[in-house]
This record gives sequence, C-alpha cells and structure tokens, in this order.
Amino acid sequence: MEGVIDHTMRAMLTRDNDYERCVTEFLRVTDRLLPERVFFAICPELKQGGTTPSETPVYVQILGSDPHIVALNAKRAAELGALGIDLNFGCPAKTVNRSRGGASLLRTPQLVKDIVRAARDAVPGHIPVTAKIRLGYDHDEGLLELIEQLDQAQPTEITIHARTKAQGYRPPAHWHKIAQARHQTSIPIIANGEIWSTEDALACSEASGCQRLMIARGALMRPELARLIHQRCQGLPETPLNWSEIALRLCLFFEQQGLHYDAKYTPSPVKQWLVYLKHYHAPAARLFEQLKRITDPQHFGEALWAHYRST
Repeated sequence: MEGVIDHTMRAMLTRDNDYERCVTEFLRVTDRLLPERVFFAICPELKQGGTTPSETPVYVQILGSDPHIVALNAKRAAELGALGIDLNFGCPAKTVNRSRGGASLLRTPQLVKDIVRAARDAVPGHIPVTAKIRLGYDHDEGLLELIEQLDQAQPTEITIHARTKAQGYRPPAHWHKIAQARHQTSIPIIANGEIWSTEDALACSEASGCQRLMIARGALMRPELARLIHQRCQGLPETPLNWSEIALRLCLFFEQQGLHYDAKYTPSPVKQWLVYLKHYHAPAARLFEQLKRITDPQHFGEALWAHYRST
C-alpha cells in the first residue's frame, strides 16, 4: 500500500488490531545494493527491534527482477534487523510493471522461482522469506505452474491475491482459485483480496480453504477490521469504532506525519486515507469534500481538528 501504510499508519493499525504481522511499502531494487539509510527510511521499526510500538513484527517488502540484486538487498535487510522478508510479485501498477517488476514477473514463473530461491539462500534460515503473488498476469491458467515453481524455491509462505494483474482490483475476487493452489503445495498459503467485512473474511476462508488472511485496503476502509474478524471468529460481540473515534485517529495520523515528514507533505496521506474511509463512513465523504482543496498544512490541521471536535 505505497503512500498510505507507512510506519505511522502501521503503528496506528497494530495498536487497534491483533495482527500477526505487517509489511512495509515495497522497496524497489534494480541494479545495486541500497544504502542502509534507505532501509531505515522505509522501515524505521528496524531501529526498534523490527516491530511496531505494539510489538507487531514488520517484514521488509522487496520488489525487483534480478535474483542477485534482490538477494543482496534481502540479506542487508536481515542484517539490519528485519524480522522477515516479503517479495512482491503482485503489484499491478503500470509504472512498476513497465519496468519489469511486481505482477509482470508472473509471466516468467522460472524467474520468480530464481528470485525467491536466491533470497531464501541469502537470508538466515530462521528469518521468514515470503512471496506475494496474484492468480496470474493476463489469465489464471498458469497458476498451478507458478505454484509448482514456488514449491521448488520453498518460501516460508505464499500470499495469493485472488485476481490476475489484468483484473486489477475489479470485483469479484476469485477465492476458490486459491483452493486449487493449496492442493499443489505444502507451503502455507494466505488468502487476500476483496476482504472488506467480517462476512467477506468468512466467505474468503470458506472458499479458499485458508485459515489465514491478509487485508490491505480493507484495513484502511475499516481501521478495526482485523479486530472485528477475530471477534466474529471467537463468537464475541463485535466492537466497531464510531466516527468520532475514527476522526480522532485521522487527527493523530496527521500529527504523526508532521513529526516525521516535511509539513507540506502531511495533508496528502490523510486525504488518501479518507478516500478509503468514505466507502464505508458517510462522514468521511463529507470531510473529504471539505478538505480536498486545502494544501496549507496549518489550515488543513485546523480544519481536521475542528471536524473532530464537532463529532
């Protein structure tokens, strides 16, 4: 989730939810070993034992197409304290795919295997190396071949987004296709895609056969979603956040952005978060309309806090 789920958002989401782990925004590697400062910039948690303030492990996500370069950077991330390495073969963004990254690699299963194997060999055995894929690039007919190649590379886990690159984020997600992949390997598989509610989580789990799920956009639309899923699965009453509680989190997120980044950049991530929130929360849509043209950080913050005080 580039541009939104940075370390400040990870801290907030893991405080409100019991996540097993989270991953960074992707670190693009092309032709060299990146300097340490780049790893610390994308994953400041490396300076605090590799976890969020709530002690949720953070994996460093790497996106690249050269097995040797990916391996070098995976090794460096591990040396700097990463608790896990996540390899991105799922990003559908055109800019990424034009430069032979993300989901574009799904067209070359052998190369995916080589990248995973190189990273796995470069990283100490006790540190997980996971792979995130989609059902395929233009179609899903090569999914089982891809899983077969990954099975030879032996990542710790495979997360499957239940759509092809061509399908992007258009509904529906084809969770049942993940079940077919599960029968091809003993590697644990995590299901992902179109999980917006507790009902979606249960349906995804049933269709895919996966007991473990990954949520991304759903976690931004409903910041307490993982907690609600846990509560539903345990037969406990669900405790959703009300809008006032979410508005406060928007304000605190804005303040945290100001502590870590140049002030002129702080309104943008809040606006991006509101784009997700407004799909479920009507007040978010109204607040977005109020804030979307404000670029001055001081005026933006004043308007944001004023909205919270009015809730």
